Amino acid sequence: MIDLKCIVLEPSSPATASVIWLHGLGADGNDFVPLVPELKLPESLAVRFIFPNAPAIPVTINGGFQMPAWYDIFEMNIDRKIDTKQLTQSSKAITVLIEKEIASGIPSNRIILAGFSQGGAVCYDTALSYSKPLAGLLALSTYFATADVIDRHNANHDINIQIFHGDNDPVVPPQLGEKAYQQLSDHGYTCQYQTFPMEHEVCYPEIQAISNWLQERLS
Repeated sequence: MIDLKCIVLEPSSPATASVIWLHGLGADGNDFVPLVPELKLPESLAVRFIFPNAPAIPVTINGGFQMPAWYDIFEMNIDRKIDTKQLTQSSKAITVLIEKEIASGIPSNRIILAGFSQGGAVCYDTALSYSKPLAGLLALSTYFATADVIDRHNANHDINIQIFHGDNDPVVPPQLGEKAYQQLSDHGYTCQYQTFPMEHEVCYPEIQAISNWLQERLS
C-alpha cells in the first residue's frame, strides 16, 4: 500500500467536512493549495483540505524518467493507454485517506473527492467503488480511465458528480471529458458537464463554479 504524504489545510474552527484533492501528472500536493483562498468558502463550512503527493515513478511517455504520478501512461493517444494496476493501487491509497477522515470524526457524506487530470482518473475509480456514501466527486480536466474495469459499489450510485473541462485542452481532449459524462450517464449516475474557454488548466470562472458547487454539496 502506498503511504501518501499530504499537505493539510485546517479551517479556523474544528473541521466538519473534508475535501481530498489530487494533483495531475508531474505536479505535487502544493499545486492547488493557492486555490483554496480563491474559493472564498464561508468559514461556517469548516472544510479541511487535504492535498496528497503522488509518489515518483518512471513514466513511459516521459522517456522512463521518474516524476510524481498516480500511474504510468504508456502512450499519448485518445485511448489513454495506462497502467490500470498502478491506478488501482493509488485508488486504494486514497481510500485509506478517506478512512482516516472518517476515523477523525468526519462522516463519509461530508467528504468530497476532487482531482485534476491523472488525479481525477484516480478519483473516479476511488469514489465509484467506495463502500460508503460520499458528498461529491469533482472531476477536473480528466477522463474515466477505468470505466470498463471498475468494481462499482451501490453506496455511491447517487453521488453528485461535477465535470469541468477546457474547450481547448491539448493534453486531455474534451472528447474524453464528454466520454466520461456519457459513460456515467449510461450507468445512471447524477452528473453535470461544463466547459470553459481554456487549455489544460484552471481559470477564474471555473474557480467560482467550483466554489458554488462545494457550497451546494456541503451547506
